[in-house]
Amino acid sequence: MTHALPQTPRRLFCGGIAALLVFLSPATFGESSPIPLPEHPRPDFERADWQNLNGAWAFQFDPDDAGEKANWAAGVRPFELRITVPFPWGSKLSGVTNRADLGWYARNIVVPEAWRGKRVFVVVGACDWLTKGWLDGQPLGEHRGGYTPFEFELTPHVKWGVEQRLVLRVDDTKHAFKLEGKQGYGEAKGIWQTIYLEARPAMFIRSLHFTPDIDKELATVRATLSGKAPGGAALRLRFKTGGVGEVTQPVPADAESVSFDVPIPKPRLWTLDDPFLYELEAVLTAPGSEDRVASYFGMRKISVMNLPGTDFPYIALNGRPVYLQMCLDQSYHPDGFYTFPSDAFMRDEILRSKRIGLNANRVHVKIEVPRKLYWADRLGLLIMADVPNSWGEPDAEMRREIEHALRGMIARDFNHPSIFSWVPFNETWGLFTRQGDKREYLPETQEWVASIYRLAKQLDPTRLVEDNSPCNYDHVETDINSWHAYLPGWEWRAHLDQVTRDTFPGSTWNFIGGRKQANQPLLNSECGNVWGYEGSTGDVDWSWDYHQMMNEFRRHPKVCGWLYTEHHDVINEWNGYWRYDRSDKFTGLEELVPGMTLNDLHSPFYVVAGDSLSQTVAPGASLELPLYVSFLTEAARGGTLALRTELFGWDTLGRRESYERGRRVLPLSGGWTTGALNPGLTVKLPEKRGLAILALALEDEAGSVLHRNFTTFVIGDGSSPRDELVTLEQGRARVLRLAPASFREARWSQKQWNVLEGLKVNGAGHGYFEYRLPWPDGLSAGDVTGATFLVEASAKELFAKDREGATFRDVDYMRGEGVAHRSQNPNSYPMTDTELFPSRVRVRVNGVTAGTFELADDPADHRGILSWHSQLRDRKLREAGSYGWLLRATIPPEALSAAAGAKELVLRLEVDEAFPGGLAIYGERFGRYPLDPTVVFTLK
Repeated sequence: MTHALPQTPRRLFCGGIAALLVFLSPATFGESSPIPLPEHPRPDFERADWQNLNGAWAFQFDPDDAGEKANWAAGVRPFELRITVPFPWGSKLSGVTNRADLGWYARNIVVPEAWRGKRVFVVVGACDWLTKGWLDGQPLGEHRGGYTPFEFELTPHVKWGVEQRLVLRVDDTKHAFKLEGKQGYGEAKGIWQTIYLEARPAMFIRSLHFTPDIDKELATVRATLSGKAPGGAALRLRFKTGGVGEVTQPVPADAESVSFDVPIPKPRLWTLDDPFLYELEAVLTAPGSEDRVASYFGMRKISVMNLPGTDFPYIALNGRPVYLQMCLDQSYHPDGFYTFPSDAFMRDEILRSKRIGLNANRVHVKIEVPRKLYWADRLGLLIMADVPNSWGEPDAEMRREIEHALRGMIARDFNHPSIFSWVPFNETWGLFTRQGDKREYLPETQEWVASIYRLAKQLDPTRLVEDNSPCNYDHVETDINSWHAYLPGWEWRAHLDQVTRDTFPGSTWNFIGGRKQANQPLLNSECGNVWGYEGSTGDVDWSWDYHQMMNEFRRHPKVCGWLYTEHHDVINEWNGYWRYDRSDKFTGLEELVPGMTLNDLHSPFYVVAGDSLSQTVAPGASLELPLYVSFLTEAARGGTLALRTELFGWDTLGRRESYERGRRVLPLSGGWTTGALNPGLTVKLPEKRGLAILALALEDEAGSVLHRNFTTFVIGDGSSPRDELVTLEQGRARVLRLAPASFREARWSQKQWNVLEGLKVNGAGHGYFEYRLPWPDGLSAGDVTGATFLVEASAKELFAKDREGATFRDVDYMRGEGVAHRSQNPNSYPMTDTELFPSRVRVRVNGVTAGTFELADDPADHRGILSWHSQLRDRKLREAGSYGWLLRATIPPEALSAAAGAKELVLRLEVDEAFPGGLAIYGERFGRYPLDPTVVFTLK
């Protein structure tokens, strides 16, 4: 008989998308477009007369830098390759493998006859790094930088309605001063954002910025012009949304910019729940010309205020504090690197964060693609925006690159209401200077960083600025007292106690050079467990440590928010909410507490019971658990709130039992309430060994669940009796238990090994474990009415770390120094996801088959409570979170007869060569169920 067990989805790594445009169907990049990313790249600054140049271009590498001297720009040689723009060369979606740091692009363009009389530009969204352009061999100019838009004017060389050859030469040679960010995950070589042609009148709008003032109910408009305005010029704003109507402002003669206020009566504010955008068309009129630009902005205010009822400064949106629940967004795609395959994909990146209850992303050491920022604006997600870093020293060239990128980023992205903070530096990268055999953050560099902070504030006084998002406690001048920490879950309590104790005006903690804190909001701007273990974790269930960390952050309301690393996996970090290809991971929370999801750990209403997520307790113990509430929202629910509790669990025979239920009305109705509740919870544990879960559900007066949480108890220490008489529902029973590692024989084709001195045993490939038990003393076969073999088991994949001779190179992967397998790190045990690793085990008793069971996977997630509970607190992980399925094999009568006759039970668990998925056997202190491999004899 074959038993099919419930499947747990597993892991699926990089997805594949075909690369070369000429071989793609239109559906690859969108339903109706044969080119990638056909949408206008900047909805906040869009003209009607434009032509998208994405798609197939001719391409040629120039490893010897011979092209300019040989006049390739004039078309003297054909380019042999085809590249799909705007994907960086070397990425799968570009269709070109990386062979050199210097490449040439060419394609034919036709400037429409209808554009005659206008100025024509080619606009490049971003191209890394040094770009030169030619039209029909005529030079257009050059640009240095890799992250912000630039343009070349084509007008003097245009032949209206005639095919012409546009050529770009891009030099992405490495320089220590260049801003690289984490391009080791995939280099952004060459064009990596949309390139397009655009027609403009002789006098046009160069930039258009809106500064909202919700207190005065107005928006200040500032437009810069392409030159000195002629007499009679005016700027007219035609609002499409918001009911503002039309506003016209004369532009003084010879002015190169104009600034004025637009009343916004009773403004509809941009909020996370209602991200309303004021959409408009700006029309610059001058004698004989008219320039029209579509744009938008949001009426919102970023500030700092105290959490109500406390003196804890919080970041505020529209005068209301926001408890920031953020993630680090590396903003990478496995096939496009810096560039996403479609607009829908970028939209979904924002939606992914919102769907799990986050309210902000930090785009990490990359200046984000504008359309992704548009979706953050449109859907309501806050953004913390980084400047990419260099990996060299802060010399004059590097400083120029930083200032150029910062100015370009703020100029381009000023109107995005989603952006609340600029971050010029991260973890002091690129700020160290070698002094002898040391690298130091010099005082003069610190002063320069402070000047960059002040420059950002000058360019944009409406947002917050961090000087440096630090891991070295080295702020100099900042609006946010941020810090990074990566710790095992059990270390967060002590760490946050220290951080909050050392945070107060005048404290020198987290500042360098004798500088002191003012009263900035205290924000964790990177956290997680990935680097909290020796050599990091590799791929591991992050949800258990995450759960503990969330509980502790909510106990410390002085911290105004947190930022988890990270949104999605990358090549050397597997702690994302999603895989690198954005397929799902599974926490298992919903199987432990019905209805619970990751969103419950991000709820504005939050309740924590107890001081730890798991603890060992004695059978029958009565506990007084502390109860902590964290209601970080102004949304009072009205009426009363109630806390519903249920204590349930599994005994040592794997039976699920419900022990007690309760309901308690809380003297609270929500709305910025934090602190311990007195009294706490009294919990009476069952009088027998097992595993118990105390589930909590916070409900409003209507019975709607606002939040779920739980804590766990391992009941009883040591081992259960090896041989005992018990009473079951069907009568008396004799129970024999085996330690997983007590097998008499084991043979496996790949490898056999034990975990934590035998709490779990593993066999990889095909093979078997065989256990031998003496027939129980005093047990007559005639008294036995039946027998069952119980065991928790899973498939067992042979991970890279477990292979003979396995080593782990802990190199700088984010700088391109190598690629590691996700299971290569000694701490790793890949988290449950959509890819399954199945196996099939046959149970034989004294040579007679008792059952064949499908083992769907080799999973690891929150369901492996006992595997997490048994971890040693030494910053190393040993198959943490792994668990299996409870198998129940009915022992056939002929097998019992054979065993009684031989005075020995022979139990063999075998995996055939035809289905070599391995086998893991769990004991009562590892996995999901508190039982050892067990034989239960039911008696007359």
